[in-house]
Amino acid sequence: MGRTRRLPTVRTWRRVAFLTLLVAAAFYAAAWIVPLPERLSATPSTVVTFRDGSPAFVFLSADDKYRMAVDLDAVDPDYTSALLRYEDQRFRAHPGVDPIAVFRSLFLNLQAGRIVSGASTITMQLVRVLEPRPRSLRSKIVEALRALQIEARFSKDEVLAAYMTFIPFGGNLEGVEAASHAYFGHGPKSLTPAEISTLLAVPQSPTRRHPAPANTTHLKEARDHVASWLGERRLLQANLEVVLAEPVPRTTQPMPREAPHAAFWLRTANAQNLHIGHIATTLDRGVQRVVERRLAAAAAELGPLGIHNGAAVVIDHESAEVLALVGSFDFWAQDHGGQIAGFLQARSPGSALKPFIYALAVDRGLALPEQLMADVPTVYGAYAPSNYDGELSGLVRLEEALAESLNIPFVRLLREVGVERFAANLRQMGAGSLKSEPGYYGLSAAIGAMEVTPLELSAFYTVLAQEGRYRPLRWLVTDETPDESTEIFSPGASYLTSRALRRRDRPDFPSRRRYSGTAPTIQWKTGTSYGHRDAWAAGSDDRLTAVVWLGNFDQKPSVDLVGADAAGPILFDLLEGLADRASVPTAPRPSNDLKMLRVCALSGHIPTNACPELREVWGLRRRVPTQRCPYHLALDIDLESGLALNPSCRAGRRYERRSFVVWPAEVRRFLTAQHQVLPKPPALLDGCVAQPSGRGPRMISPPANEILVLVPGIPATDQEVPLIADTAAGSRLAWFINGQLVGQTLGDEELWWTPRPGRHEVLVQDNAGRSSRRFLEVREGAP
Repeated sequence: MGRTRRLPTVRTWRRVAFLTLLVAAAFYAAAWIVPLPERLSATPSTVVTFRDGSPAFVFLSADDKYRMAVDLDAVDPDYTSALLRYEDQRFRAHPGVDPIAVFRSLFLNLQAGRIVSGASTITMQLVRVLEPRPRSLRSKIVEALRALQIEARFSKDEVLAAYMTFIPFGGNLEGVEAASHAYFGHGPKSLTPAEISTLLAVPQSPTRRHPAPANTTHLKEARDHVASWLGERRLLQANLEVVLAEPVPRTTQPMPREAPHAAFWLRTANAQNLHIGHIATTLDRGVQRVVERRLAAAAAELGPLGIHNGAAVVIDHESAEVLALVGSFDFWAQDHGGQIAGFLQARSPGSALKPFIYALAVDRGLALPEQLMADVPTVYGAYAPSNYDGELSGLVRLEEALAESLNIPFVRLLREVGVERFAANLRQMGAGSLKSEPGYYGLSAAIGAMEVTPLELSAFYTVLAQEGRYRPLRWLVTDETPDESTEIFSPGASYLTSRALRRRDRPDFPSRRRYSGTAPTIQWKTGTSYGHRDAWAAGSDDRLTAVVWLGNFDQKPSVDLVGADAAGPILFDLLEGLADRASVPTAPRPSNDLKMLRVCALSGHIPTNACPELREVWGLRRRVPTQRCPYHLALDIDLESGLALNPSCRAGRRYERRSFVVWPAEVRRFLTAQHQVLPKPPALLDGCVAQPSGRGPRMISPPANEILVLVPGIPATDQEVPLIADTAAGSRLAWFINGQLVGQTLGDEELWWTPRPGRHEVLVQDNAGRSSRRFLEVREGAP
């Protein structure tokens, strides 16, 4: 009898199980201890995308590859299914090495006497791509171990995404995302059966099969073979004959390279996050292309005029999302600084900041749109502002001053508002490029001596479009909740400012729009910097806000750099070209914080009893200006003599109350110099005791705390200082320097004083004894 075979004991099975677990644990530990293939962590190409997820600009990776990280949800599921069936049908079941495929391969190769079948899984192919090795049994073993390691540390979807990211497609193309764009001009989200077959065929021999004229035959044969294989297994979602009849791509297409200024800026600004390979922006593909085309057309017109750079920004002011960023006419131009992002360059905005001085003044109760403002020669120390056209109107309503973009009234208004308060107001709206030193800016900030970027200016104008509320601009798509808005101006001040900016009877209204018409919701302002170095136009409709800047990055001027003529038409083309044709825009209604106020019909101020006519205007409920009309004077007029009376001489006389217009002294002075005869109130009847009326004299020149430096070599008599005061009509003024009378004048007249070095007290006194004083320091200039 033969020997009886002993069965394994329970103890033996336990030992086997223990050893198996020990080996598994050791392998699992090694899988985490041994470093992964270095290329697996290689930084992909940085892809800047539009708001719809489509690529705007694809950068080369650090190793000069076009390798776009793959999101499986963004890949056609038909391609994924075909890939798994064609390359590794048990991918979801094996641990990185497929035992069934290994045994089948061994059997077939032994039967044929040569290698006719491989057993590489998708994971093993990924290892081979990441760590190329010579084809040998030893390499196969290493690939198998590496595949087991990768599968131990990553999910199946992560392995598949990595494979689709690193698989070669010829040249410097890696991954199905990059290949799809280069081969077909679109992403892999939706692929035709012929495209799926092409993407499966090329990686097997990328050098011989990638799209190129010399590879067309090889590529078609391989594509057709894959398509036939898929068709036999009913994996082809189309008629095989139709698929085989389709041509294969003969060359690769350029990778997406749109919005280059924005792409380079955002890549630099997000350098710490480039490992994700994806910068999702709020830019809108259609809006970006419209803006780029319009600026390209402008470049052809403006180049011969010496204008070589331009930038534009378009904002959805409801969401504060940036829809378009164009930094210059041509990013790829070799001259004129084409690669500078103009929307980030701080430049003088000319008059484009005036609306915000206007809104701030209305909000603080300093002015109403219908108020008269002096538009006469004015000097603030060494600064003497002038209007763009050199003309002066004497008096102008504030709303008209904004519509006409007059400089002098807005310099005056800024003085009332306060330069520091105005600068702080702009910083609240995101003006990060402004200097922070107190006193850095002066009154000339009203007309452009305060540089901002086009991106910052667009944020300012979204505030007006959003009833005075500011929300930081957004150019990246994030999961974060948008910042809460902050009230910068009241809705009423914003409405009144926007109303002025919607007026069409303005010199900066494009001439051809006078015939074609424009949407009633468009509000805009243009600006021209000093010396014709910058031309601006900024504005909004009911949905979008846009800013256009034209100029030269090297600061070279051009007489054609005028906001109204150069930038204005581009702004209107953009707003009208991007308008929603399905909606009918209507002009905004006054906000609830406005009410009708009764004001003097002439001056626009809160009326006094002397104002003969009143009218109603919109004003803020909570902040009504307190200054009453200074332009009317009520006098009791003797019916017999026609002269003025006062309480000291009215008794026994027949008189009536009459109202007279009294212009400010500086306006009287200006109009008199223009040879205009101004009516004056009647003089006081003889015998009446003069009583002071109105306020005392206010010294205008010399300015407060002025230091005058005498120019050497020029006689002091040629450097005289004007002594000027604002006072009531008919007043006589006496001027004293250091207590010595130097002359007497009527309130409308100037007195000239020859300066001498030293510190001097200047005092002016009217005939009622009221006075004003200040100090003037005169120094000798260096020879």
